[in-house]
Amino acid sequence: MQPSDNIQFGFQFFGDRTRDDNDNLITYAQAIRNTVDLAVLAEDVGIDAIGLGEHHRHEYAISTPETVLAGIATRTDRIRLGSAVTVLSTDDPVRVFQRFATVDALSNGRAEVMLGRGSFTESYPLFGYDLANYEVLFEEKIDLFNRLLDEQPVTWEGTMRAPLHAADVFPKTESGRLDTWVGVGGSPQSVLRTARYGFRLMLAVISGPPQRFARYTELYRRAAEEFGQVAHPIGMHSPGLIADTDDQAKEIFFDHYKKDHDQIARERGWQPMHRADFDREITYGSLYVGSPETVARKIVHAVRALGLGRFDLPMATAIPTSALMRSVELYGTKVIPMVRDMLTAHTEPGRLR
Repeated sequence: MQPSDNIQFGFQFFGDRTRDDNDNLITYAQAIRNTVDLAVLAEDVGIDAIGLGEHHRHEYAISTPETVLAGIATRTDRIRLGSAVTVLSTDDPVRVFQRFATVDALSNGRAEVMLGRGSFTESYPLFGYDLANYEVLFEEKIDLFNRLLDEQPVTWEGTMRAPLHAADVFPKTESGRLDTWVGVGGSPQSVLRTARYGFRLMLAVISGPPQRFARYTELYRRAAEEFGQVAHPIGMHSPGLIADTDDQAKEIFFDHYKKDHDQIARERGWQPMHRADFDREITYGSLYVGSPETVARKIVHAVRALGLGRFDLPMATAIPTSALMRSVELYGTKVIPMVRDMLTAHTEPGRLR
């Protein structure tokens, strides 16, 4: 597939409690401050966007992405500021709109929001929601949020929150409409919903070869046309880490990634990760771990396979802070220029072994 001519590159971070150079786990407060520093570095090295995740677990410091984004807005000038994702099912669409409109003001129009249901369920009991209403919560709230984006008085009624009658919501954005993405993990129904509302599609490709998602990109484009909506450039995010050499990146990443994976595996009844699984995912799948050249070639392969307009690299695991900063630096100064050069020159990325 033909990628977008103006492809953007972002990175995502969830406020992991990383480790200092003495292998001590940093505090939640320090993790939040480090996130702001990461965003400043990302802008300095030419990364186009940052997305912050919302979590309510002990591993992560960021539970309100837009609060941290507001801090980042005051220290940056160019980089786009978004969530990855905002768990809309357990939030109020009015408050989500207000908070991101505020970030938009502080950043002079750089805010974007990514809506989703999240990969964890802790927010449901925390905020008093019933998991039995998983589907209807998201369906109703995304409908209300879509209406709020018009920035006109809203009359709306559903079953999961109080109705609105000619309610006007403030503040307004200067642009008149927030850029809105939906994070999708591979459900055709979610792809169709995203197209129906005219939102931007961000595919969460966390395992397996990216080309297996080609049917979803085709579905989104076809459905957008049938619904009379704009088929925006499609985004994809996959986890990774960049270091000076392939071996160094694997050595830094594996133990921390396995620990995180196996914790979730115990909660969900999955099998633990073995080193062979990890190596196979790096070689054939959707772990972007390696030297700048290795990661750049993998990104080019994914961009071409899916015709992407945006690629985001989540760097979410409790690796040493210095390694995380180095990864962001290499992503901006080495990987992104290599990818752009290969795409412009139509250079083959090399066979994925």
